[in-house]
Amino acid sequence: MSFTQVALIRHGESQGNAERRFGGHSLTPLSELGRRQAAATCRALATETFAAIYTSDLPRAIETATPLSEVTALELQPTEAFRERSVGVMAGLTFEEAAKLHPEQYQALLRRDFEHVLLGGESYRQTLDRASRKLDEAIERYNGRQIAVFTHAGTICILALHLMGALSAPELKPVWIASSNCGISRFELRHDGFVRVIAINDTRHLENL
Repeated sequence: MSFTQVALIRHGESQGNAERRFGGHSLTPLSELGRRQAAATCRALATETFAAIYTSDLPRAIETATPLSEVTALELQPTEAFRERSVGVMAGLTFEEAAKLHPEQYQALLRRDFEHVLLGGESYRQTLDRASRKLDEAIERYNGRQIAVFTHAGTICILALHLMGALSAPELKPVWIASSNCGISRFELRHDGFVRVIAINDTRHLENL
């Protein structure tokens, strides 16, 4: 293969998502719908040839990745590097509670302020540093093959922008690439440096749920 394929997959609906709570680094599990989404995602990906399956080490990502690991007989490679951005003091709060209790942090999050370090948490810059370093390492390790990365909405946005080279400008505009639960974003990285975006937030495999 003259290119490396990367699939970024958001975890299924978590219990926190269902309750409209900030996840961050919290240990919220999948909801019943999330488990069905994970099964459907596995069915959609099971016929593809992956060299490796990486996942955030948070339960909602591991639960989503496990069915694919089982059918492909590939051992999961969990890592803190692919965790969601830490939202610090807002973790576990509903959106309404966060807006009321921590208005400055909440507004900074809504603005997609890239450099703002959330109280008790991280900036998008810090998320980029840890997640892109690990992804680049995986791409080098599995050069010319296909890898799956099960992760989170904010991390997928950052990694997609990283792969497209959109984060190298001196000043960054606030940009958000949406990822639905179990949405799949696909990239081909060619050896000459050309990056082909195949899909962003593909959810066709979830239509019957």
